[in-house]
Amino acid sequence: LEILVTILNVNDNSPVFKQTNLIEVVPEDTKVNATIVAREDLSASDADLDIIFYELTTIVPGTEGYFAIKGVNNPEMYLQKALDYEKFNSTTLVLYARDRPVDSTDTTNTATATINIFIEQADTRPPWFQPCTFINTENSICISSPYTGRVNISEMSTEPLILEPGPIYAIDPDYMLNEKIVYSIVGGDTDKVFSVDADTGNLTMNRVATSPDSYLLQVMATQVNNIQKYSIVSVEIKVINKSDHPPYFESRIYNGTAFVGLAPRSFVFQAGVPSSPLMITAADDDFPNV
Repeated sequence: LEILVTILNVNDNSPVFKQTNLIEVVPEDTKVNATIVAREDLSASDADLDIIFYELTTIVPGTEGYFAIKGVNNPEMYLQKALDYEKFNSTTLVLYARDRPVDSTDTTNTATATINIFIEQADTRPPWFQPCTFINTENSICISSPYTGRVNISEMSTEPLILEPGPIYAIDPDYMLNEKIVYSIVGGDTDKVFSVDADTGNLTMNRVATSPDSYLLQVMATQVNNIQKYSIVSVEIKVINKSDHPPYFESRIYNGTAFVGLAPRSFVFQAGVPSSPLMITAADDDFPNV
């Protein structure tokens, strides 16, 4: 008697990952669709020789949608959306490997692998002149106002000029890198009246200003490690006549008359001259014709 015996494979083995805990450092400027973890490093094996079905989930709130796998049977992980170090610098993913589809009613064995992602800040932003104002909710664009200052005509200042809203100063917004910044005048100073200290940004005079015309300087802040990372700001220097005399009121006492019941913003009249509005005037001997 010949007996033929067939052994049926029972699904009694779970998928097995090569590594159950991975750490990946991803540069912030990684291109979208670039591979983050290769397929062979994330593939699971199954002693039952079943087809493996994969699913990637994100654990950290607010970091969803950045990483994905190629397909339900291909666990190669790639970057799906551009990274921003300012939004988050790390996240944790969990990769599931199942020997049955997710919606299967059959007995399913599952394995998991944890993937810890650390974002490495990249040099993505040019310098920002200070102070500046953010114009978007992501705080990725900061706009500075022009600087202003003044000098006396035909007078040489030996100290750094005082500017508003403050001294010339720029920072590297990629703050973890904090690259060195140097300053230079790139426009508006054809007569070389001014100099800017490359390291501090202090603006000083080389010679006197002989014209009453204002100077509109263009000052550039450049990263030493990458000259393509730069910003330019305007610096207006007004040339004025030196003030040797303080202003003074033309009269020490002014007398006026205000009537009961007048509406707000009504005129106050000169005392004794009810038809003439009261005028308070001042003069300055530095400007005799004004």
